[in-house]
Amino acid sequence: MDLPERVMMNRVSSRLGLTRQTFQPYTHTQLQTIVASRLEGLQVFQQDAIQLVARKVASLSGDARRALDICRRATEMAEVAGQDKIGVQHVTRAHMEMFSSPKILAIRSCTKYEQMLLKVMVAEFHRTGVEETTVGAIFREMQTCLRTEGVETMSMPGTVAMVARLAATRLLLSEHMKHGLETKLRLNVATEEINFALKSQEE
Repeated sequence: MDLPERVMMNRVSSRLGLTRQTFQPYTHTQLQTIVASRLEGLQVFQQDAIQLVARKVASLSGDARRALDICRRATEMAEVAGQDKIGVQHVTRAHMEMFSSPKILAIRSCTKYEQMLLKVMVAEFHRTGVEETTVGAIFREMQTCLRTEGVETMSMPGTVAMVARLAATRLLLSEHMKHGLETKLRLNVATEEINFALKSQEE
């Protein structure tokens, strides 16, 4: 969360000695341990199913809450089917259901440049630990990313137009562009949904 940065001016937060602690995402081994500990004493989950949940979530976000959400949904599916064991097939269906939202479909239909901008925003948030950035920062990071990949760079007006299109689809939130390079941007979709949409598309 970036609440301190949003409610306090820099000079106030620095006077208070505010330091942001960025936590690393869980690895699949750690997630497997967390899920197994929550299911301790229950014999309904097959070991392969637990491993699959851990690997899928670790590859996207490393968020333990998401792993437990998938387990809960997989359990509901097994109950509806009248089955007393939760296996790989239930986890796979639960995972696909949770990541088949209209926003994911919208991300997949974005242009190559729009998808790259979303990836750059995700990387920027992970780097800074703050879920907010500016048009200027994203423009600079986009130029670096495009040059690295050997792709034609974009002009500032082109980047602003792309931000406006993504804001129109509600994939990101933007202040009024009168602020120019300092216009604040925030994602309006979970970073793991972006990772999932683009990763599954590449596969």
